[in-house]
Amino acid sequence: MKAVTKARATRSEIDASDLALEEKLLGIDRVTKVAKGGRRLRFRASVVVGDGQGHVGFGLAKASAVPEAVRKAGAVARKDLIEVPIKGDTIPHEILAKFCVSRILLKPAAPGTGLIVNNTTRAILELAGVKDAIGKSFGGQSKINVAKATILALGNLKQVEQVATEAGSEGQEEKVDETE
Repeated sequence: MKAVTKARATRSEIDASDLALEEKLLGIDRVTKVAKGGRRLRFRASVVVGDGQGHVGFGLAKASAVPEAVRKAGAVARKDLIEVPIKGDTIPHEILAKFCVSRILLKPAAPGTGLIVNNTTRAILELAGVKDAIGKSFGGQSKINVAKATILALGNLKQVEQVATEAGSEGQEEKVDETE
């Protein structure tokens, strides 16, 4: 299976004001920039927002104070919402996505399995509304890169109808090949 590295389709704008979004803080990091006058201390916050019904977003922002960084990251996440197709309580099909050096493999799971994934991916899937999924993270373990790879994977998931029509058309092509 080839890893997805960019969004396949253009995303439609999702209005965050219509949704009841829940916010989850993934992490706060202290970052410094060495300048002429000395070190400049700032805080970087990574936040995930979602409504639990197929909408999720990830935001990253820096500020000189922690509350300001969290607020800015939440605003970025609300602006970059994606819609996630959900089949029952799981994802419609298996997908492998890559962002920088981090790769994430997500597979659908049977009802009652729960989320068997790392903590970063778990937070994103919970806020998206996925209750059953199995996943594995490969490569770099950076929270930010894993989160972005997970968002990329969820954004590239196809609707259940698309998967069924593609599977049907592949079967027809194979029959044509056999007769030749």
